[in-house]
Amino acid sequence: MVVERINFLKDEINKHNYLYYVEDNPSIDDYTYDMMFAELKKLEEEHPLLKTPDSPTQRVGSVSEKFESYRHKYRLYSLDNTYDAEELTKWYERVKKELPAGSHPALDCELKIDGLAMALTYEKGVFVRGVTRGDGITGEDITNNLKTVKTIPLKLFEDVSIEVRGEIYMPKSSFFKLNEENKQNGEKIFANPRNAASGSVRQLDSTITAKRDLAFFAYAVIFEDAPNAPDNHYDALMYLKKLGFNVNPNIRLCKDIKGAIDYCNEWEDKRHNLDYATDGVVIKVNNFGYQGTLGYTARAPKWATAFKFPPEEVQTKLLNIENSVGKTGAITPVAILEPVFFAGSTVGRASLYNYEEIKRLDVRVGDTVVIKKAAEIIPKVVKVIDDGHHNERPVFTPPEQCPSCGGPVTTKENEVNLYCLNPNCKEKEIAKLVFFTSSAGMDMDNVGENLIKTLYEQKFIKTIPDLYRLTEKDLMQLDSIREKAAQNIYNGIQNSKKNPLNKLLTALSIRNVGKETAEILALEYGSIDNIMNTTSSELSKAANIGVIIADSVTEYFKNRKNRQMIEELKELGVNMTQDLSDRSDKLKGKSFVLTGTLKSMSREQAEEKIKRMGGKASSSISKKTSYLVLGENPGSKLEKAQKFGVMILTEDEFMSMLNDTQE
Repeated sequence: MVVERINFLKDEINKHNYLYYVEDNPSIDDYTYDMMFAELKKLEEEHPLLKTPDSPTQRVGSVSEKFESYRHKYRLYSLDNTYDAEELTKWYERVKKELPAGSHPALDCELKIDGLAMALTYEKGVFVRGVTRGDGITGEDITNNLKTVKTIPLKLFEDVSIEVRGEIYMPKSSFFKLNEENKQNGEKIFANPRNAASGSVRQLDSTITAKRDLAFFAYAVIFEDAPNAPDNHYDALMYLKKLGFNVNPNIRLCKDIKGAIDYCNEWEDKRHNLDYATDGVVIKVNNFGYQGTLGYTARAPKWATAFKFPPEEVQTKLLNIENSVGKTGAITPVAILEPVFFAGSTVGRASLYNYEEIKRLDVRVGDTVVIKKAAEIIPKVVKVIDDGHHNERPVFTPPEQCPSCGGPVTTKENEVNLYCLNPNCKEKEIAKLVFFTSSAGMDMDNVGENLIKTLYEQKFIKTIPDLYRLTEKDLMQLDSIREKAAQNIYNGIQNSKKNPLNKLLTALSIRNVGKETAEILALEYGSIDNIMNTTSSELSKAANIGVIIADSVTEYFKNRKNRQMIEELKELGVNMTQDLSDRSDKLKGKSFVLTGTLKSMSREQAEEKIKRMGGKASSSISKKTSYLVLGENPGSKLEKAQKFGVMILTEDEFMSMLNDTQE
């Protein structure tokens, strides 16, 4: 009797979850649903042996120490891109040439969701595993987190064994809500819905994932044991919907490429009215038999392509031009805009680069301007729309003194930027603190720009060491910072003490010292004391970084205040060394470029090993490159390396070289 009741409740709740979250058509009221859920939960607590992984109660979440890597049973390929109707037509003509004469394959068109690709495994209708795309061959097992996503069914309406591909995303409305809550709690502000979804789905504590209101669209299926499996993609999507999956409602089956092009043109503007971000259209040959005939290249299916929407430009009003002071004292103009949503986020500020650019564009406060996102990330002003009143507005003039402290400003040789000369400038100090805590610097979790400004304004911090002196009690004195948020911030700061020396060197904002130079110095000298006590000429020769950078480093450490700050950080427990246990000069004089996906390690790990052995890791091929390391799905670098006669190493040969040098 208990078993039958539990099974009945599970089936009913799963059915109503589907109607509510997928069909958006609930058939019972919330109270009735809650009563069924409470009854099921009570019965499972009384009879724990009857609790199964497919139960709706298993969406509550748990805590993991780490995510295990998992090798995909079926590889996840990338997609080739097209950017206009002409390229789409050429792709379709190539497809037809590889099919039987006279073929005119129908095409399935789907909006390309701007989220994260997932592979979900179901055995006899039960969800057993969810894995991130990763490199397409190996991903991370995040099953517990995915169980919290309500549009991922835990039990299908048929007992089939399949692998479902789809996209995890965060609705725009949920994104705005999350950022507002995080702002109130002094926590991380996400740049766009995709970043928010990525950060949410990879939480070690899946109870946090459960609160983030993620959603899932299924877009492909591999049938292992499904008697009713369709023979084409469109019907397969309809079958997934029948099984209980959320399938995007805007898919369309087109009889030819003209219909597909019309679909792309239609959605270029309409997509902005959706509650999820899209960056293009995926177009697939519908017939599975044709797909098998066409096959794959080394990286992508020949039977599918992605049409990418052109970089978006929108018009808005320029409300003001602010002069921002950075960590080096550089003063740069920032456009303050009438907020406008485009390319996945709301934009209220945009780059004007420098005062020469303002002069070139003749930007004036009150103008209607066109903005677009460089690489779809950084908003920038690209032109002014003449509304008939442009010339009536005053011409913008650069500041004659620092907008923050009122101190003197100057220019530097061969630069167009203005610089504040006051070493105690408030905005300069805040900018240094913000950069020190950022992901590019010491990467302090839960510490953002707004928090730093508040702490500075309320005199809790003034210098970098002050960050490490903060207590949870200090943090809880700030408005909207409660005990849990204070604890997270405190832990984020304290955990950064363990970072290697190269992170600290980057975070200190030493002029001309970025990430690459910091790594060179850390690996060459091993400790901050060794760097501080080395002359400029020795630095430039030993580290091969050149005179300008060497002079910047020695000038920084000659400064009494900077040396005092380093001593304070030492006393506070901040690590000042680099692990050189596997450091050698065996690859000295050799330069490497990596292409494709390595199976044994990430590209970053491979580059780190090269540098630790004295070699140089570069991102581009030249005649001076010693080796090109060839991973899976290599790009255009292979052709360029062959042209220049660069020696090519397989991954096994590269690993043998590393192992030989370590002996």
